[in-house]
Amino acid sequence: MNRQGHTSTEHHMMVYKKGVGSFEEKMPIFAEKYNDFTEQCFKEGAISKKHKQLMALAMSIHAQDEYCIIYHTKGCIDHGCSEEELLEAVSVATAFGSGAALSQGATLVQEAYRELDNHVQ
Repeated sequence: MNRQGHTSTEHHMMVYKKGVGSFEEKMPIFAEKYNDFTEQCFKEGAISKKHKQLMALAMSIHAQDEYCIIYHTKGCIDHGCSEEELLEAVSVATAFGSGAALSQGATLVQEAYRELDNHVQ
């Protein structure tokens, strides 16, 4: 808890909401279009709202976006996710992140080394 009685997470959510509110005032048309778009993306469809929130959480973790991590953790909770489901999403994000690093290292780095090393000598 901080001095105002808020947790770190609550503080981050307040900062986010304040920032977004300010942005919406300054860029109303863009904000409206963006909000309409994301609202459509997160509607119930072939993929449930719950699973869309879990996907967004994993992507937020991979992108290391603290505000989105908090926002989508809350979205997951609001849609009935258990802690185990949240942690599995964390695991998927971790696997993707390390897998992406390995795939880039195993392909692009080696290819660039082969191509560039021939020109340096």
